[in-house]
Amino acid sequence: MDLISKHNIVHRYEKRSLLIAINCVAGLAIFFFGYDQGMMGSVNVSIDYGAYRMKYGDVLLQDGANQVEVQDSTLQGGIVSVYYLGTLVGCLLGGWIGEKIGRIKVMALGAVWGVVGASLQTSAMNASWMICARLVNGIGTGMLNVIVPVWATETASHTSRGQFVAIEFTLNIFGVVVAYWLGFGCSFVDDGFSPFVWRFPIAFQILPLLFLLAIVFFFPESPRWLVKVGREAEARYILGRLRGEDEYGLAEAEFQDIRNIAELEKKSGKSNSYFHMFWDIMPKRIGGGTSGNLHIGRRVQLVIWLQILQEWIGIAGVTIYANDIFSQAGYSVFKSRWIAGINDIFYMFSTLIAVFTLDRLGRRVTLYWGNVVMGISMFLSGGFSALAQQNMDNESKRASYGAAGAAFTFVFTAGFGATWLTVPWLYPAEIFPLQVRAKGNAWGVAGWSIGNGWTTLLLPIMFKNIAEKTFYVFGACNFISIPIVWAFYPESNQRTLEEMDLLFAADSPFNWAAEKEFARLKAENPDLVQAAQRHQSVVSGMEEGGGGRKGSRGLSLVPGGGGKKGLEEGEDESEGSREKFG
Repeated sequence: MDLISKHNIVHRYEKRSLLIAINCVAGLAIFFFGYDQGMMGSVNVSIDYGAYRMKYGDVLLQDGANQVEVQDSTLQGGIVSVYYLGTLVGCLLGGWIGEKIGRIKVMALGAVWGVVGASLQTSAMNASWMICARLVNGIGTGMLNVIVPVWATETASHTSRGQFVAIEFTLNIFGVVVAYWLGFGCSFVDDGFSPFVWRFPIAFQILPLLFLLAIVFFFPESPRWLVKVGREAEARYILGRLRGEDEYGLAEAEFQDIRNIAELEKKSGKSNSYFHMFWDIMPKRIGGGTSGNLHIGRRVQLVIWLQILQEWIGIAGVTIYANDIFSQAGYSVFKSRWIAGINDIFYMFSTLIAVFTLDRLGRRVTLYWGNVVMGISMFLSGGFSALAQQNMDNESKRASYGAAGAAFTFVFTAGFGATWLTVPWLYPAEIFPLQVRAKGNAWGVAGWSIGNGWTTLLLPIMFKNIAEKTFYVFGACNFISIPIVWAFYPESNQRTLEEMDLLFAADSPFNWAAEKEFARLKAENPDLVQAAQRHQSVVSGMEEGGGGRKGSRGLSLVPGGGGKKGLEEGEDESEGSREKFG
């Protein structure tokens, strides 16, 4: 394949070995994301940073743990939260650019932005400088967050998408672990007074970004994006290598599906702008409904609120206030920080559960059992924390109740790592049409940015006014999430990316209507079920007015398309289905 650089690894590896290599690069980018989030925990309490440079606190001298006592929480919170404004800008920018120049180039661009942002943070001398640097760094992170899951899902097989993305998020939490323990170790330099305590952990993130930038162009572009922009020869070759020469027929069928769906989607909406995607949920009389039976606006709302729910089920509170919870158990400041680091390691290993269960149980069941475990843990953690506060004059009881509350913090963290950590990032990368998949995933990252910014600003107020009762709010959000997921979120597991348009073809927003319509469309279009087994295109005949063998049923998602629910009769065999891999 002369169109692809001879140095690209797609020529050397195929099938699972190629997918593993792709997953490693995606994991490297996600590792940076985790590290970037985790490092600020130790940076915020470093003396030179908080007391002398940012000037939001005073020096607090403690045995074995000198740190900053925050006096201006607004300034500290603003420095932290502006990062999420950057991720919001970065995800929207990355999604827009990713549709135009491809997934690989946006990953490189995000890495460059990240290096610039990290360099600016490392050299920051005051709060204004740091705020600007955090904003720049957030833009780079947002670009990577929006494009990496899309690239990973577009190259993986539909039977293993969940497993590969779950592995990436194991590396994400590994980044959190590295950041925590690196910061913990640096805190002992010069008794915590040295600028090295905070500058080195920030600078460390430049290393994975430079490595990512150095190797990313040796990896294959998404075959689905290549089809979208008309580079079909490259797409066919890459897809053939991903699936293997021994799976030639299935790879050819998948290629035809991608091509036919791409052609269909070009006809299915009036505009693919961010505004039209968001406004699509509104009635047609006020300019909504422009995507027809694709129902892109509904998908946008689903991914935004799934990410917001992810933050409000409690992970932000547990992450930020873990040290306080452990202190209630009677542990010293030093030991509380040490136990919090152990909790992060426990958190990392819990993500491996999703690697082995996500593609077996599905997205919905994974979210259900996670909500049950986390909801119970939050109520119990809050209850035991309250009992610890009520027994401050009884050291034995306070320590016992505090230890119980701390134990359920571990349980909560494990439950989150095994379930809700991965699904809200995987689902947006799965459910959107090819024409707007990067932009669609950008809406998911936007929801994450909103959720994080929201909780970052409100949690200090909540903990100050209602203390441990904040955990009851988190517990309630967990149980409220169960009926929301049950009613509105269709199952994407074990379904190809090309089948998602059928899954969201129903006019009703409810899951049972989506599943019923999906089953009906596949039953009335037998090619959708059987073609892959015959090494033919599973969506052959879906284009408006064409495709499929004579007499077979085709699907039109074009607004105003003819036939019941947009179904039309196909006439001729798709010309593309006769093409073979070169």
